[in-house]
Amino acid sequence: MARSFDGSTESPASVEQIHAAFGREDYWLARLAGSDAATTTLDSLTVDADGTVTVRLTQHLGRQLLPKVVANLVPGELNLVHQETWTPDNDGQVHGQIQVSVPGGLGSCRAKTWLAPADTGSRLRFTGRVDVKIPLVGGNLEKTIGASLSENIPEVVRFTTTWVTENA
Repeated sequence: MARSFDGSTESPASVEQIHAAFGREDYWLARLAGSDAATTTLDSLTVDADGTVTVRLTQHLGRQLLPKVVANLVPGELNLVHQETWTPDNDGQVHGQIQVSVPGGLGSCRAKTWLAPADTGSRLRFTGRVDVKIPLVGGNLEKTIGASLSENIPEVVRFTTTWVTENA
C-alpha cells in the first residue's frame, strides 16, 4: 500500500535564484558532497532553451547500509535512480517533478513540487507518494521513507539557500 507525504518550506532566496542553482553542475556536486554515507553520482544535467532543468542521479546503496531484513530480500547491490525536472512557467513559478525508482520494481517515489514567490523570498510546496513492493516490510518502509522525505526536502531548500548566498 503506497503512502503519501506533503509539506512546504520557505526560503529567503528568490524563485529565480533557486532555479538558477538547479541548473548549475557545481551546485549539484556540492549538494552531493554533503549527502549521507551512500555514494551518489551525478549522471546527467540538462538545461533546455525554455529553462527546464533535468537532473539524473544514482545513489549506490551498499548492502551494509540496508536494514538487515531488506538486505536479506534484495539480491546484490541496490541503486536508487533519482530524476528531477524543474520547469519555469509564465507566472514566475517553477514546477518540479521528482521521481525515484529502484530497478527491479522494488519500489518508487514520485513527487510534485511548486516553487512560487513569497513575501520574503520563495515558498516550496510538495506532495508525493512512496510505494515499496517488499513483502512484510514494505508498509513500514513506506512510512519511514515518507517521513524522511518530508524532513529532507526542507533541508535541501535550506542547503540551496545557503549555497545561493555563498555562490551568487
